[in-house]
Amino acid sequence: MPQRDRGAVLVRLLVALVVIAGAYLGMAWFLGRHVPSNTSVAGVPIGGMSPADAQATLKRALGESASRPVRVLAGGETVEVDPSAAGLSLDLDATLQGLSGFSAKPADVWNHLTGGQEEPLRTTVDRSRLESALTAVASRVDKTPVEGSVTFPGGRTTVVTPVVGRRLDVARSADSVVRAWPATKPVAATVETVPPAVPAAEVARVAKEFATPAMSGPVKVSAGGRTFALAPATYAPALSVAASSSGTLTPVVDDAVVLRVVRAAAVRAGVEKEARDARIVLAGSRAQVVPSVTGVSIDPASLKASFLPALTSASRTAVVRTTVTQPQLSTAQATKVAPKEVIGTFTTYLPFNPPRTENITIAARTLNGTYIAPGKQFSLNAVLGPRTAGKGYNEAPVIMNGRLTKDYGGGISQLSTTTFNAAFFAGVRIEEYHPHSFYISRYPEGREATISWPDVDQKWTNDTGNGILVQAGVSGNAVTVTLHGTKVWDVEAVKGPRRNVVQPKRIVDDRASCVAQTPTPGFDVTVTRIFTRNGAEVKRSTFSTHYIPEDDVVCTHPQAS
Repeated sequence: MPQRDRGAVLVRLLVALVVIAGAYLGMAWFLGRHVPSNTSVAGVPIGGMSPADAQATLKRALGESASRPVRVLAGGETVEVDPSAAGLSLDLDATLQGLSGFSAKPADVWNHLTGGQEEPLRTTVDRSRLESALTAVASRVDKTPVEGSVTFPGGRTTVVTPVVGRRLDVARSADSVVRAWPATKPVAATVETVPPAVPAAEVARVAKEFATPAMSGPVKVSAGGRTFALAPATYAPALSVAASSSGTLTPVVDDAVVLRVVRAAAVRAGVEKEARDARIVLAGSRAQVVPSVTGVSIDPASLKASFLPALTSASRTAVVRTTVTQPQLSTAQATKVAPKEVIGTFTTYLPFNPPRTENITIAARTLNGTYIAPGKQFSLNAVLGPRTAGKGYNEAPVIMNGRLTKDYGGGISQLSTTTFNAAFFAGVRIEEYHPHSFYISRYPEGREATISWPDVDQKWTNDTGNGILVQAGVSGNAVTVTLHGTKVWDVEAVKGPRRNVVQPKRIVDDRASCVAQTPTPGFDVTVTRIFTRNGAEVKRSTFSTHYIPEDDVVCTHPQAS
């Protein structure tokens, strides 16, 4: 071929190649702007579509299912969850990422023409919101296990069989929702069983091996040569079963309750007897010692060791030791401190007032025979208690705010004054006394003590080293209190002169509640108590008293006293 013709052919060939290359590149550019043929996402075909068209298509096709409530199947029921509230959303940008774009590679061009496949649908999730939504589901699904128990109400065995509980595994259920969404089928949540702390077999074992035998009939106690029986209802309150960390049940006995129940039965059976202290009492006008008595008591240690095994033994008998118990005050101790002589006595005389005299008689009868052990404190209020009509007390005159009025127990301040003077001359340590507000002539000046429930009291302590026995009573128009004990001191009272004398006023009162008063001056006086032994003075103490005037009260009302 001529050279000129060869050049023309070459030119035409080059032009053809350029055209072909341009066409190829144009096709590659066109294909790169579209999703590969035959591509689908979640079953929705998007092959050959531009990314924008593909996204619009997917949004139309999947939007409805993505907005539907997620149905979560848990614990046999279906619960709906709002996907938006649960933080679930479609990520179409991520889904279409990489499915388009220019490439001149033949393989890529060919794939765009003939390839394509099912591409995964990408979603986004706010994990905390999803788990929060599933936690709300858990509140409807979760069931606390029922723990088994063995109890003994009224001496009967009651067994509660344990029941397995369940719990929604929120994290694993959230994983299942993320994997399945936006599928329309219910998502199976992960629900775990929660076993009770003690399995049913263990509850059944304890009921069979311990509880049923324990309540099957009376348990006998053999003690002190005698045998007595306890009904299940009496000892059942002491029994229980306790669960260990390993899931086993162990019988538990409240030893204090068992001891109380057994001791009560032992007393009724004559096995246990309480020790009785020796007592120092009045026999006529002399002290007498009533001997002490030793007691017999169930031994707590042997009862503790034998009671529980007896509940399931063939003999159903607890063999228990007894011990001899000693009184706190033995006959010998009481004899040693028993009163031997009169150490103080005093008498005051009663005005004519039958209700008042009856009050003093009742109070003296209550006080009579009171024993004060060495070192113990005497309280007259503690001995007499409240003065009430129910105890037989009458309304009689009492002093209140400097005036006479009436109250139940009026007049027993005379018994208090008489007791105070007996204690004064006995030489005991006087700790509390309260003189009347104005002077009453039947009492010694500066040596008298009123009393009122519950705050105005007379208290003194027996510091003689031996016991003191109080003898008190009304005879004729006099009340006498005598203290029997062991003499330590000779006591003398020396009264000083009246000081700061104040004359009374005259008051005319027309109220029905008025109580007439005889005028008496007010004054101050000091009494000295001198303690001697074998004729020699050892010590002295003073008692200073301030009396207000007793005003001259004239009652004008016809019903006034």
